[in-house]
Amino acid sequence: MGLKDDRRRFEEIGEERREDLADFITHGDLGRSRGDAVRIPIKIVDLPEFEYDRRDQGGVGQGDAEVGDPVEVPEAEPDDGDGNGDEDGDDPGDEPGEHEYYEMDPEEFAQELDEELGLDLEPKGKQVVEETEGDFTDVARTGPHSTLDVEHFFREGLKRKLAVDFDEEYVREALRVEGWGPDEVFAWARDQRIPVSKAWLREAAAEVDEPDRWASIDAMTDAVDRTSTAERVREEGIDQLPLRREDQRFRHPEVVKEHEKNVVVVNIRDVSGSMDEEKRELVERVFTPLDWYLQGKYDNAEFVYVAHDADAWAVDREEFFGIRSGGGTKISSAYELAQELLEEYPWSEWNRFVFAAGDSENTASDTTEAVIPLMEAIDANLHAYVETQPGRSRRSATHAREVDDHFEDGDDVAVARVSEPDDVLDAIETILSTETEP
Repeated sequence: MGLKDDRRRFEEIGEERREDLADFITHGDLGRSRGDAVRIPIKIVDLPEFEYDRRDQGGVGQGDAEVGDPVEVPEAEPDDGDGNGDEDGDDPGDEPGEHEYYEMDPEEFAQELDEELGLDLEPKGKQVVEETEGDFTDVARTGPHSTLDVEHFFREGLKRKLAVDFDEEYVREALRVEGWGPDEVFAWARDQRIPVSKAWLREAAAEVDEPDRWASIDAMTDAVDRTSTAERVREEGIDQLPLRREDQRFRHPEVVKEHEKNVVVVNIRDVSGSMDEEKRELVERVFTPLDWYLQGKYDNAEFVYVAHDADAWAVDREEFFGIRSGGGTKISSAYELAQELLEEYPWSEWNRFVFAAGDSENTASDTTEAVIPLMEAIDANLHAYVETQPGRSRRSATHAREVDDHFEDGDDVAVARVSEPDDVLDAIETILSTETEP
């Protein structure tokens, strides 16, 4: 086997033995992953050992070992070369090796998460990056003769032929009814849905012989069979079609617009004094997989992080999950900043997601008087609020309930509650399954 085969075999082993995705999201170490690679631990594989076998009795190596005893290999004497530890005397191998993790890119992670949650979300692109000519599937009333849609032209003429055609001999027999002229035959023909004109009847009446052949119209219809248009076409064919210029259609190439799938995600987190370590970890377990998922789904994904207590400020990703303040809480300050930051990402070109998380504690009336109006004012594919409240929530933790009550089952607002890591996947599913197509 070559190097490529060895590597592929390693990847297959990693796929088979990596930690379950759900377990990784809810309880695994998310911090070892990078923005472009999700690193999922591979379960430990027991290594084989040599054992003494009594069936091989002769030769070098015979001794007093019993069947099944492990073969002890003496430790090699260290030398002065490289590879025997660092300058502080640590033994080599203290840090995990690369082989202990299975790496998947965000696109693969998104696909795996779709399968895990039973989702199949296909984001739409907004910004047109290229226009090309496709197949000749569009039609217009004008164009070069070389692009004339002959099939359509013929079909329209045939439809008109069938619409105006009638059994001329059958109608002539009606003109031979005693006492009937063009007017009487025309009225009878209308009742029979025969598309004959008065002008044709007048010309035919002038040439008809035996004008009193039939005593009544009933006698004529009993004696003469009417031939349908379809039967005459099959028997006689079509000499000519009533083609008209308005039936002409000219084929044009379809204009194919390629859209780039752009997304901006604003992540908002409450960093006030009430957000302890357990709550912060629950936020990370929800937001981090969401970031990976959307990065895997879109061509271009940008992430904006906003922290807030009573005030709001932009932070980088590392600060976002670790920072803690001792101040109060005013959630609307974060939405005001988010609205300002989103001005750089026009709604006409960008898909937009606004995800906020906290323990649902907020300044009195701030949710109803400020946050909800701001959520309604900010154009986004989806607004989501994740309440992280382990155990019994405080009486003042009303933000999630007030948002939920206001928007009810809106198709662009999701509210999820997480009290322990096992709630994380349900929260992610609630958020992703609520997304509105742009």
